[in-house]
Amino acid sequence: MSRTDLPHGHKLSMAGEDYLEAIYRLAVNNSDGAVESVRSVDVAEQLGVSKASVSKALSSLRDAGMIEQARYGRVMLTVEGREYARRVWRCHRALRAFLVGDLGVDEKVADEEACLMEHYLSEDTIDRWCDYLENEGHSI
Repeated sequence: MSRTDLPHGHKLSMAGEDYLEAIYRLAVNNSDGAVESVRSVDVAEQLGVSKASVSKALSSLRDAGMIEQARYGRVMLTVEGREYARRVWRCHRALRAFLVGDLGVDEKVADEEACLMEHYLSEDTIDRWCDYLENEGHSI
């Protein structure tokens, strides 16, 4: 599978999923778990990319119905965007937990490799793997 092909169930490119996941992680990063809007500059900082790159990515995510954003305003996930991002982040955490906990991979390496792998697994495989890990006692 090439880097441009998407497995069944993936609606966004790898980069699109990375941006959506970053928005999600920033949006739920609060004490009560509520989903908040985020600033595009925070997305740029989290991913280590330019504001121009974020602007282009946000435009694509908006066109895909994953986010809402007033011109130069804060970014808010749509219901579909929040669910999609939650699944990507769950997959990332499951892969990282397996790599670190079961294989003994260094945490930084596991985090980087989980980010790569999460884009190539089908939704069915992700769901099965997450369920298996949860049944084995992993917290994801």
